Amino acid sequence: MIYDILRPAIFKLDAERAHGLTIAALKAAPTKAPPKSGSPLTVELAGLRFPNPLGMAAGFDKNAEVPDALLGFGFGHAEVGTITPKPQAGNPKPRLFRLVEDRAIINRMGFNNGGAEAALERIKARAAREGIVGINIGANKDSADREADYSLMTRLMAPHASYLTVNISSPNTPGLRALQDEGALIGLLDGVLEARAEVCGEAPPPVFLKVAPDLEPSDVDAIARIAKDKSLGALIVSNTTIDRPPLQSSHASETGGLSGAPLKAKALQRVRDFRAATGGEMPLIGVGGIATAEDAWERIRSGASLVQLYSAMVYRGPGIARDICEGLESLMKRDGFATIAEAVGTE
Repeated sequence: MIYDILRPAIFKLDAERAHGLTIAALKAAPTKAPPKSGSPLTVELAGLRFPNPLGMAAGFDKNAEVPDALLGFGFGHAEVGTITPKPQAGNPKPRLFRLVEDRAIINRMGFNNGGAEAALERIKARAAREGIVGINIGANKDSADREADYSLMTRLMAPHASYLTVNISSPNTPGLRALQDEGALIGLLDGVLEARAEVCGEAPPPVFLKVAPDLEPSDVDAIARIAKDKSLGALIVSNTTIDRPPLQSSHASETGGLSGAPLKAKALQRVRDFRAATGGEMPLIGVGGIATAEDAWERIRSGASLVQLYSAMVYRGPGIARDICEGLESLMKRDGFATIAEAVGTE
């Protein structure tokens, strides 16, 4: 209710400025305890015990400033980043646009972040706190060797991450999505897994791979095969899209990645595609267009063990996490499932 009252004033601000003020407010506010495991919503995945299936997607907390605040709102996990080895400013402003009529966002941020050193200090400072915090890693735009960037980021972040996400699916860093090609992806993941082995002991954090929704069937099959061969912890399906379905907003022609409600159908189909391509043997995390408990439930029934959101919180406020989790419990009871795991892929 409070967010509903404040939203008109927030939406009068430039979208990126409003986001910055939100981060500042979360840093200043008292932090609540994260949700506890043990409820019917608890999900075990890749050796981790998630108290509920809903997470905050990467992109909201690029610099690992407020993961505990997000967990305190009821998210079962928070994914920080994307973090790159060196600080970088990202693309020229304006680069973040609300498409209010479409309940969508277009961004062309370009991995803007303060770099690995600053983020690592914050991540180390929260080491004693509870809660699952994943670290999303990327390469610098001007890097001469992007594979080396991912290996370096793995060495730095893996010892401090609940899980590590290799992000090669942003459309806003030129050439990045080419790393999804079969040969490039094998080399990249080999480097990441070797780097993880160098710095972690017998219980290293799982490695997740975040993929784009804009994939051909042959791409899906190749990525699924490689993910299984490399024993990845999960596939995060998916990032923003460069496609432009019919949109009403005046910002519809802006370049960048589209997220929010218009991405829902495509992201849902990619979960179904990867579920089929992996034979249900690879855990999936569904992202894109999730705004309600019904959306999350549909993604779970289609094959996702966990789900994430970001854009929907812009429109519904931070109370969305508890609303969706309460709704999921009701939907589980309605459909006769005792756990989330029982429902995964039962569509």
